Amino acid sequence: MELQQLRYVVAVAETRNFTRAAERCRVVQSALSHQIAALERELGARLFERTSRRVRLTPAGEAFLTAARECLEAADRARAEVAAAAGEIRGRLAVGTIPTVAAVDLPAALRDYRRRYPRVRITLAAAGSDELVERVRQGGVDVAFLGLPPRAEPKGVQSRRLGGGELVAVVAPDYHRVENEVDLRSLADEPFIDFRVGAAGRAQSDEAFAAAGVRREVPFEVSSAELMVDLVRQGLGVGMLPAAYAPSFPDLRVIRLRDAPMRVEHLIWDNRPSPAAMAFLELIRADPADSA
Repeated sequence: MELQQLRYVVAVAETRNFTRAAERCRVVQSALSHQIAALERELGARLFERTSRRVRLTPAGEAFLTAARECLEAADRARAEVAAAAGEIRGRLAVGTIPTVAAVDLPAALRDYRRRYPRVRITLAAAGSDELVERVRQGGVDVAFLGLPPRAEPKGVQSRRLGGGELVAVVAPDYHRVENEVDLRSLADEPFIDFRVGAAGRAQSDEAFAAAGVRREVPFEVSSAELMVDLVRQGLGVGMLPAAYAPSFPDLRVIRLRDAPMRVEHLIWDNRPSPAAMAFLELIRADPADSA
């Protein structure tokens, strides 16, 4: 069993197509198919079901895929550890972030990191805080930026608070109210656009309204800040965004809240960070824009 065979299995499993998998691995399809067939003979089990229309994993393939990914990650980590011992940072850095991160200038941080460590392959994925915690736990993401209610702490990962800030209400330019600062009670009768129930972004607002003794209606539940903003632009309701992020949308009106919800941003990472991840953590720690 060779690492290249494991890479071929992962590629076919992810593309569900032998031709696309061969293109990804930069080999001819016949060579990839031959290596997977040889691996199946060695294992004594078929890893894929092949038809004229599709390719899918067998139960044995599903079990093998998890182990194959773990082996490839271990091999990559071993190479990175050896390179780090020789003074070179290489490997991969998978970064996750909430779209509304404000405590760190993430694009600038990634730029500086790439200039400093050009041998590291960087990827970036945006998701909700809860999903990012799970991705870090499972090893799919090395470091991630979250936004949580003040009393919440990410569990099962290492973490550091970067800073906190207030949320503001955002409304369409022709919103009927003229005040630039209100309390939550005065907005109780407005329709709200917010994240789904249970999401960290929703919890910040729900906790603040509960503390104010106010019930509100949320007829529009969204999965992204971009969709929230699009709905706000159409005058469908009031949105809630971090005060440091709201200026990204200058066409919206911002209303300050005297009893504003609060959000705390966190940087999280795995319990055994790779050399590439450690280098990123050090860069963020040294960033003067980091509010920790």
